[in-house]
Amino acid sequence: MGWLLMKRQQYKKIRKRRKWTRFSILFVVAFVSAIAVTLLSLRIYAQVAGAPSINVQKASIFLDSQNNQIGDYYVNERRYWTSLEDMSPFIIDATVAVEDKDFYEHNGFDYSRIAGAIVADIKAGAKVQGASTITQQYARNLYLSHEKTWTRKLKEALYAYRLELFYEKDDILEGYLNTVYYGHGMYGVEAASKYFFGKSAKDLTLAEAAMLAGIPKGPTYYSPKANLEKATSRQHVILKLMQDQQKITKEQHDAALTEELVYTNTDMTTSASIAPDFLDAVTKEATQILKRKNLSFNDGGWTIKTTLNQAHQQAADQAVEKNMPESELEVSLVSMNPYTGHVTALIGGKEYQAKSFNRAFSERQPGSAIKPFLYAAALENGYTPLSFKDVSETTFTYDSGRKEYTPKNVNNKFAEEEISLLQAMAISDNIYAVKTLVDIGYDEYRDILKRFNLKFEQQDLPTIALGTKENTLYNLTAAYNMIASKGQSIPATTILSIENSEGEVIYEYEQPKNKQVISEEDAFLLTDMMTGMFDATLSDYSPATGLSIRPKMTHTYAGKSGTTNTDQWMIGYTPTLTAGVWNGYDQGKT
Repeated sequence: MGWLLMKRQQYKKIRKRRKWTRFSILFVVAFVSAIAVTLLSLRIYAQVAGAPSINVQKASIFLDSQNNQIGDYYVNERRYWTSLEDMSPFIIDATVAVEDKDFYEHNGFDYSRIAGAIVADIKAGAKVQGASTITQQYARNLYLSHEKTWTRKLKEALYAYRLELFYEKDDILEGYLNTVYYGHGMYGVEAASKYFFGKSAKDLTLAEAAMLAGIPKGPTYYSPKANLEKATSRQHVILKLMQDQQKITKEQHDAALTEELVYTNTDMTTSASIAPDFLDAVTKEATQILKRKNLSFNDGGWTIKTTLNQAHQQAADQAVEKNMPESELEVSLVSMNPYTGHVTALIGGKEYQAKSFNRAFSERQPGSAIKPFLYAAALENGYTPLSFKDVSETTFTYDSGRKEYTPKNVNNKFAEEEISLLQAMAISDNIYAVKTLVDIGYDEYRDILKRFNLKFEQQDLPTIALGTKENTLYNLTAAYNMIASKGQSIPATTILSIENSEGEVIYEYEQPKNKQVISEEDAFLLTDMMTGMFDATLSDYSPATGLSIRPKMTHTYAGKSGTTNTDQWMIGYTPTLTAGVWNGYDQGKT
């Protein structure tokens, strides 16, 4: 009986062991199957969802005519996209060393780090430790918030999986280095490098790169401009990691520790730039150019080479600062090259008002500054500089004789004898101008204004001879520039070229084939007549309008002033530069 009982017990143990073995096998099979189904489902999901977009907004850069950076434009985040090839290898190695040393070996997840983080989180009862790879961080930068929740981590993992599935490792690393936040409003290594060290990321030294690589862990704590001691301590940790991972030699490590870093004082966090009014004009022109190519300026990443001449802009800024009174009186200025139409300087007011009110593009009555175009029409209709007229007080009728208009001169005086067209231009006689308009006809005058891209009045009003139709300083200066260019149609432009973030030239300015707006002979005569405003021999009942500034002249100038109750204009040129200036009050105050 004892023997039989023992056999029964052995049999029970064997059955129990076999049952447990079958259960274990079934559990393993079920577990493996579940993982396989999960992975298959994940793969199907990823394939159906497709490659996640890795496009981000990039800052656009503005260059002057000599390729010096003069400003930038960004919508939300200041970021200058740059390729891995254009980054210092030190910043790449330093970032991988401290953030994800196995980046090129794993498939987006570091399972040993994840396991350690889970244990730490369970012990703490909250999400306290991160184990994110560069891929996961890149996914978070692109698509998610930085809140520490399991839901966010799950989404982060899904995005990371898709990124690894559809993109190369270098694409992911390049994207990460261009999106990671370095503090102080700087996104991406290029913006950070310029902010901290005043140089491009491709020129970073080992010591500089290790310093930058330490910032993203906590920009508030590890920025050298916020806490140099903590930043330096973390830099040393990163240099040691690089040495341990054989990214650098001991000699390089030791040399980097002793390198004295020099930080810039430039505050890129402000919107300050050289010639902000000019850049507003560039932005508008670039927007239109890109729109014609079915592209959007707000996509960013553009490198826009402009026509700005910094010496001209500086001279203009200094003139405004020196001469404008501390009152509500305002100013705008535009200068252009007569041969090319390139805008070399632009001021929209005493103080920059971002994208709200650029007075160079504000429409105002030009007054007598319009007269050179009236007299251009006169020259085409048989007038010469020595065409004389009686300019005594005269009343004109219009609107089929139902209305009358009696023009006055600025001092309410009139010439006592006939004066020539040359003298009428010099002293800005209003009677001569209106008589000329009535004589040559309104259509002839409108035709000239149209050719010079100036706005004109459709009604036959004698007052339009005296500049009552509103135009902008920008357009009026461009029109004078055409006279300066010997009568050729040379449009004004602020842009020389536009490149995209890949360095491809999207647009390059090509000067249109020149055509004559007026004859070269008439342009010469107008230019010669416009030198008369500085000639005392042409004074009459009123002095030539430019005599007050004659003592300050260093060249021979052609120009014309204009005055209304609310506006003052002066536009003129030399053979190499055209410039226009407006003064007045924004509210039309006398």
